Amino acid sequence: MRALILFLMCASLIGAGVWTWNYNPKMRSKIEELLSSGTFQTLEVRYSAEAIMEAHRKELLKDSSHVFLEPTLKFVPYLLLDVKYTRSPDRTNEGVILWGLVDAEMVINTSSWEKTHGFADCIASNATRQEFKIINALASRGGAWDRDGISKFLNIENHILDTWIDSCRKKSLIVQNGNTYRLHLQSPRLQVLPETKIDQWLVTKATKHALRVKKRFRHAQIENIAKAAFGNDFAIRKTAEVFLPVYSIVVQNPDGTQMTTFWNALNGKRLVATSNEIE
Repeated sequence: MRALILFLMCASLIGAGVWTWNYNPKMRSKIEELLSSGTFQTLEVRYSAEAIMEAHRKELLKDSSHVFLEPTLKFVPYLLLDVKYTRSPDRTNEGVILWGLVDAEMVINTSSWEKTHGFADCIASNATRQEFKIINALASRGGAWDRDGISKFLNIENHILDTWIDSCRKKSLIVQNGNTYRLHLQSPRLQVLPETKIDQWLVTKATKHALRVKKRFRHAQIENIAKAAFGNDFAIRKTAEVFLPVYSIVVQNPDGTQMTTFWNALNGKRLVATSNEIE
């Protein structure tokens, strides 16, 4: 009887803990804060919210009846990968990649915050290393190529090529139009060097009171897609979670509605994001 009561009490505590973690974000944040080391690494804030609002006042405030509300600084999670790869048979390159844990896209350049487009779809489809051979072949030709071109480029047997193409089609990674295949993405950008050009570096910030955005992708998902995309000579030496400071700037409209925009505190430029992504 005692054992049954103890079991029921443990089950109730576990159930309460699971419910709290999933449905009480404030409590979850408190738990995460307690479990953290007290600091985290982030790219440096180089633009203040006030400077951004002043620079874009005419764009954001249509007239005097529109007003700014208090801005909020949030920190968006990224995975920093220390990598090595080959660009030629006799040369190994070493570098780092900054990869989003919210949008699952790779940052190409931190100054412009230029990013890839298409890796999130590949993660959602669980694209394999073999399927990426087809994807990369198409990407190298601007996103579309005929079957003969793909075959010659990959130099593989026809039955293997057909298997890979069919797998990509079933996963909606590519579509067929006659004898031509194309990436099933609008403005794909996947053909990039596995390295982020970083002109700025990291600083340490206290965890307390910092608003950190929830991750949407796991570290393993990012690592796996990077290995699939960049081939056999690509290796990840170590990883670390870092953050990008982002301002949430809200404009109060005359009718009481609000317009929220997001701004990169590193370069002062507007980010294409939604409230659902940066919550």
